[in-house]
Amino acid sequence: MRKMEKKEKCWMVLLTMLCILCFPANPLVLAGLIEPAFNLILFILGWIVWTAGMVLVLAPVIMFPRYGDVPKGKSFVHTSRLVKTGVYGIVRHPQYLGGILSIFIATPLLYPHWLFVAAGIPGILILYLSTKKEEEHLIRQFGDEYISYMKRVPSINIIKGIYRRIKNGKV
Repeated sequence: MRKMEKKEKCWMVLLTMLCILCFPANPLVLAGLIEPAFNLILFILGWIVWTAGMVLVLAPVIMFPRYGDVPKGKSFVHTSRLVKTGVYGIVRHPQYLGGILSIFIATPLLYPHWLFVAAGIPGILILYLSTKKEEEHLIRQFGDEYISYMKRVPSINIIKGIYRRIKNGKV
């Protein structure tokens, strides 16, 4: 794994704090420190968004060992082949998108409160910017193959990715 710069570490600490603040099993709500409004439709939608996000978060754990030539006994992060199938044919960064959905979108739906919306906005922004930093690393690792992949598959826009797949007859 690559070494993180000091600036990256600061962003990761901030992101971690925002993730804890916006986690669906929210400590502030469970402790009774915040009493958000309750809306059954938003609550159900929140769990649907959370579930979809968690599926995306787990994608590399399943896909990389299967399709990424991960050396035996190594973590899924040690993929040596670019994975472009399955969900990776729809979005380049399903794990980041899953984090956005399962933490920063689901939490305000589950617990409608201004604090979760306010914390979610910088959380989404930090995760989105993290995809840009990850792209630099992936271009160095996979070169022209990744650049070509970037032109075909959107970063985290799943709607655009699904549309492109349908348009190209691959769904």
